[in-house]
Amino acid sequence: MMAEGVDRPQGRERARIVVGVDASEESEEALRWAARYAEFVGASVEVVHTWDLAKELAWLEPMPPPAGPTDVAREAMSKMVDRVMGPERSIEVTTTIIEGHPAKVLAERAKGAILLVVGSRGFGGFDGLLLGSVSGACAMHAPCSVVIVRSSKEAA
Repeated sequence: MMAEGVDRPQGRERARIVVGVDASEESEEALRWAARYAEFVGASVEVVHTWDLAKELAWLEPMPPPAGPTDVAREAMSKMVDRVMGPERSIEVTTTIIEGHPAKVLAERAKGAILLVVGSRGFGGFDGLLLGSVSGACAMHAPCSVVIVRSSKEAA
């Protein structure tokens, strides 16, 4: 049985769910959760990957950035989306890659969305933390409701 779509005024575009991803297991689980929910409510999904190059390179000696980081990210995102949703999707999916502070970019992309979904921790997490800095900041500053998905390992 198919669920009714999210109510929206006539002529408006489909409801949108934004999901923030990196290459972590937590973000893949967040994408899986967002896809199931989007199918249930009839929404589209915007998969967003963002990074702050200055912070990521702060630990390295000065050197030029890797060749084509956006292309590398786009290919990895495409593989993740295919792995989670399969090649034949029943929901509309778009992908966005933006350089900038992840929490700030995700909050900006969530404007007009019905929901922002993030993993509880990404690659920058410290062992033992239940909530990462990006997911915490998103919960505080996003302009819509936020779902923070814990990994199945954390829940066990």
